Amino acid sequence: MVAKPKTDQIRSGAKKNSVVVLTTSKSEEDIFHTYNLGVNSFICKPAGFQELVEITREIESYWFGTVVLPSR
Repeated sequence: MVAKPKTDQIRSGAKKNSVVVLTTSKSEEDIFHTYNLGVNSFICKPAGFQELVEITREIESYWFGTVVLPSR
């Protein structure tokens, strides 16, 4: 199950930062609840180390190479 951070903490942080959840959960309830809290991305963590390295590279490429974020 996804950790239960305070909703206000996620929503206030999401205005300034992108919030990415990396979890072993594949529960539809967790996915729905997490997006309702205001996160930007919910990623199911793979079991293998090599797959985790690849996912980490994809996250880095997306958030630091592909996405255009506002300057402020």
